[in-house]
Amino acid sequence: MTGNLYIVAAPSGAGKTTLVRLLLEQEPAVELSISYTTRAPRPGEQHGRAYHFVDVATFRAMIERRDFLEWAEVHGNFYGTSRSWLADRLAAGADVLLEIDWQGAQQVRAAFPQAIGIFILPPSLAELARRLNERGTDSSEVVARRLAAAEAEMRHVGEFGYVIINDRLAEALDDLRAVVRASNLTLAAQRGRHADFFARLI
Repeated sequence: MTGNLYIVAAPSGAGKTTLVRLLLEQEPAVELSISYTTRAPRPGEQHGRAYHFVDVATFRAMIERRDFLEWAEVHGNFYGTSRSWLADRLAAGADVLLEIDWQGAQQVRAAFPQAIGIFILPPSLAELARRLNERGTDSSEVVARRLAAAEAEMRHVGEFGYVIINDRLAEALDDLRAVVRASNLTLAAQRGRHADFFARLI
């Protein structure tokens, strides 16, 4: 049986990281694919948990070895997903979640067309601007650049099968969990988990 692959994407400030963290706490069967990145760790982030933090030279060497299923440059930093780890976990029947951007999602779908795409939207651009400014971690120039990038990113929402508008966190989390639960109730998923029983029925 092959596990489900979830692709969760969103513009910066839409609340994707918080939603994914809460989902993983409440749905322990879902595993997070930990990406490689060249960006510096933020306060509280640990190597091997939030990301695998590497320098640019190491990342480029991994690209040359074709270690990444997908990789992209976002806001001046590189991000990538391990090809072999993901394939091994899905083959073992694990459900895996990728928290990536729309560019990475396109690359993943090319290799795994059955992937379940979920796009997180803010309730409005004004609210997105408020959230980015409220972080207090970026300069006004960086915030302006992120807002412009967010508008461009949100135009790719049509490439995803599910869309969640993160206005109220609890409701958005319920919606995200509903997608995960429903995907595990498809005929194909149930046949994979209960092969002997379904062999007698179908």
